[in-house]
Amino acid sequence: METRFWFSWDTWDEFLHLRLLNIANPAMGTQKMIDIDDEKKYRIFYDKRMAQEVKADGLGDEFKGYVFRITGGNDKQGFPMKQGVLRPGRASLLLSKGHSCYRIRRTGERKRKTVRGCIVASDIAALSLVLVKQGENDIPGLTDTSAPKRLGPKRASKIRKLFSLSKEDDVRKYVIRREVQPKKEGKKPYTKAPKIQRLVTPLTLQRRRARFALKKKAAESAREQAADYAKLLAQRVKERKEKRAETRKRLSSLRKSTTA
Repeated sequence: METRFWFSWDTWDEFLHLRLLNIANPAMGTQKMIDIDDEKKYRIFYDKRMAQEVKADGLGDEFKGYVFRITGGNDKQGFPMKQGVLRPGRASLLLSKGHSCYRIRRTGERKRKTVRGCIVASDIAALSLVLVKQGENDIPGLTDTSAPKRLGPKRASKIRKLFSLSKEDDVRKYVIRREVQPKKEGKKPYTKAPKIQRLVTPLTLQRRRARFALKKKAAESAREQAADYAKLLAQRVKERKEKRAETRKRLSSLRKSTTA
């Protein structure tokens, strides 16, 4: 059975001019994808670089007063934008560990990858944006709702930063607990809390003092052993010198007796 694919130039033209905006709102924890089929609206991003802020008034009345920051994007073939490549087209770069747009598979591996420059051009199909300033109207699904984080901070310093605590406050009282619903029926829900990392307690201070005491004791014993070894070495050298002096004295006395 022969399969036929129906194709029209109108749908292809619409696909070529379709643009996606992936807008993130970190304050609310929300994200939304918006399709832009009008190229004139999309032109406000042309010749703009990554990490540059753009006023979104040209996208429509619903975006009046909004300011977005460009964080990345990719073209129709999926090649991502890379920060630091100052060109609107593609570039083939030799990438290694620590570079963006590349993940190493072996230790010390390098690979030549094709990436796009950090300047937005007309052939960018999807653009990633971050909301910097909110406008007059709410965008449904982006600014009118909030998605709270499921887990709270785990590190002690980050918990202090979140609740504006001082070093005298007990961090363990401010850990964010989450409620867990048991899978079995009839059991009560319970709460779970993360184990606080880098928490300074009296036990950790005691272990630190013990560790430093061990280091100090080891250094002192090493110094004592070095002094004992130097003393023993000097004694052996002295004994060797005395032995050589005795042999010389004995030889000289033998020579005198033979000559007499």
